[in-house]
Amino acid sequence: MLLGWLFRRPQRQPDTGAGARMTFFGGKGGVGKTTCASAFSVALAEQGQQVLLISTDPAHSLGDLWEQSLSANPVSVSKGVDALELDPDAALKRYMGEVRENLANLASPEVRDAAMRQADLAASSPGAEESALMDELVRLTLENSERYDQIVFDTAPTGHTLQLLQLPEAMRGWTDALLSKRRETLDTGRAMQGGDAAPEDRAARILEARRDRYAAMRDRLLDPNRTRFVPVLNPDRLSRQETLRMVKTLGEVGMRVDTLVINRVLPDSADGDFLARRREAEREHLEAIRRDFPSLEQVLVPLATDDVNREQGLAAVAAALAPLVRSTSPV
Repeated sequence: MLLGWLFRRPQRQPDTGAGARMTFFGGKGGVGKTTCASAFSVALAEQGQQVLLISTDPAHSLGDLWEQSLSANPVSVSKGVDALELDPDAALKRYMGEVRENLANLASPEVRDAAMRQADLAASSPGAEESALMDELVRLTLENSERYDQIVFDTAPTGHTLQLLQLPEAMRGWTDALLSKRRETLDTGRAMQGGDAAPEDRAARILEARRDRYAAMRDRLLDPNRTRFVPVLNPDRLSRQETLRMVKTLGEVGMRVDTLVINRVLPDSADGDFLARRREAEREHLEAIRRDFPSLEQVLVPLATDDVNREQGLAAVAAALAPLVRSTSPV
């Protein structure tokens, strides 16, 4: 997405020392990330905080849980909670639309036409949607940071999320390299234009703005007083093993991970021979989780008897997440 990174519209940066705290819920597909992120948002709102709940999962489970149609524009789903869903296809269309708009302002028709062709190819290249999605995520986070006290993310399954979280640093390094090359030719370009700002000068300024945006997002992600990642898993072998890999990678990236949410734990009231055997297997998994993650606090969420939605069950999940809410940094 070279041309996309070069020619997106620059945006004003808020002060990175203030603004919303961010909490990411992530894990294996189907472990209950959407339910936990939604319940956590409700619990924060009950404390009087204004919360923006963002889903990056293409499955659009967030709208299903809240029984409401969601888009990339925040809408109220509960008192104190606004929600939105990012659509990778829509993000890519927006992304490329702004790329083409900036390309259209280039002075040289030869350069513009070649760049437009390259942009069309880039739109279908591997990683295009991820780049567009991250750009949308950065934009929404920075634009809404002063409007909300907390921003909560319901993320896609593990692999996609880890890739997304590492993009700000990768893209910042990439833009730094491009800026270095641009500086080698800017003086020559200015001289040829008689001292006026050339299209290439504007491209450099756009590139600098992009670098600053991603640097701001990187700083937020890596600040433990502002951002935390909460893995969600079930008491089973597959989600435990995937969580082990995820926590290791997040530690290498430098994100704060201090709490696990273990979802769908059998309640003490469950009975019967089948459930007794299931409880024994679950007990072994819970012991393994304690051994595997000795330094992380563990919050257990009981298995609900019915499906959880906006009208049913969220309050009980929110109550179970009380330790996580208490340890979340206030604004």
